Amino acid sequence: MAAVAFMHFATPFSGSPSLGDNRFLRQVPLSLTLNHFSRIDVSISQRKLGFPKSRDFHSFVCFSGDGGSGDGYGGTGGGGDGDDHGDEDAEGRNRGEAFMVLAEAGRSLDSIPKDLAASVEAGKIPGAIIRRFFDLEKSPFLGWLLQFGGFKERLLADDLFLTKVAIECGVGIFTKTAAELERRRENFFKELDFVIADVIMAIIADFMLVWLPAPTVSLKPPLAIKSAGFDKFFYGWPDNAFQVALPGTSYSLFQRIGAILRNGSKLFVVGTSASLIGTGITNLLIAARKAFDETYAVEAEDVPILSTSLAYGVYMAVSSNLRYQVLAGVIEQRILEPLLHEQKVLLGILCFAVRTGNTFLGSLMWVDYARWIGIQKIRE
Repeated sequence: MAAVAFMHFATPFSGSPSLGDNRFLRQVPLSLTLNHFSRIDVSISQRKLGFPKSRDFHSFVCFSGDGGSGDGYGGTGGGGDGDDHGDEDAEGRNRGEAFMVLAEAGRSLDSIPKDLAASVEAGKIPGAIIRRFFDLEKSPFLGWLLQFGGFKERLLADDLFLTKVAIECGVGIFTKTAAELERRRENFFKELDFVIADVIMAIIADFMLVWLPAPTVSLKPPLAIKSAGFDKFFYGWPDNAFQVALPGTSYSLFQRIGAILRNGSKLFVVGTSASLIGTGITNLLIAARKAFDETYAVEAEDVPILSTSLAYGVYMAVSSNLRYQVLAGVIEQRILEPLLHEQKVLLGILCFAVRTGNTFLGSLMWVDYARWIGIQKIRE
């Protein structure tokens, strides 16, 4: 069955382009095999396609008649089965916008990663995402990171993602220590073993606290017909419960609530593991100091590894999970970024301020929580 792809170009022609017009042919993605190519004079609703009425658009239809089933994700078979027309319209707009961006850049589908190209053909991502990809790959370092799926999905959703990672990891040690000093005050040095454990746990977990709740652009291929189990159940869920859905994509209330629970389970594992490492190192430090300082041996006691690790896992799954979901999905993506999307420096400064305050708040809450459940006690 021949595959059909409509091409809508934003560049107005002074006249009707001919099949021999090289200016036009160079804009056609190289991945399309054109056995037949013809211009179809049709009336296109500019309003439906989302194009400005002030511009003159020409529409072409490309037939790829290789007779095979094809590997692209954009066409899954013959006649439609009556799916939601709203989704179909959004997919059509996304596809048209993406091909226009490719044409403007003189690029083909073959020149971008396969998962991104498949999403373009399926109409899953708008042209703005392709344009952001082109901007990101201009940087050698970011271009290298785009080779990794997790980084690519996060950078395409948020070009300040690495800035936020640097904020969390860079200021984490200082804010954690300051919060410990504020809460413990005159007991700070007496409880230095607890302080060390808390800071180590926090630094290990900081990266994951940015990574897991970060909004993403999903580039997952369609599920195989025989898929089952967790892959099928979690397919299509957002990584952030509050993230903005791209045109043509929607998340149910169940999926958004599920995103909180799924991230919570991951952060429980991260928190428990980080705590095991942190408290283990702290206990080694305490044992070493006991061997050289008899007075310290009287004041200090081993940090309870298992109970502290489980408690920190629960804290990460509940408190940290909810705070960072709201921070990334509501405060940053829905409030700050729409207001300051053209003022990246100011946006970065505000993200720095908000994330620093959130980190400090989290440190205070951990000390109170640890004392409340009894794994850390105030020393007289």
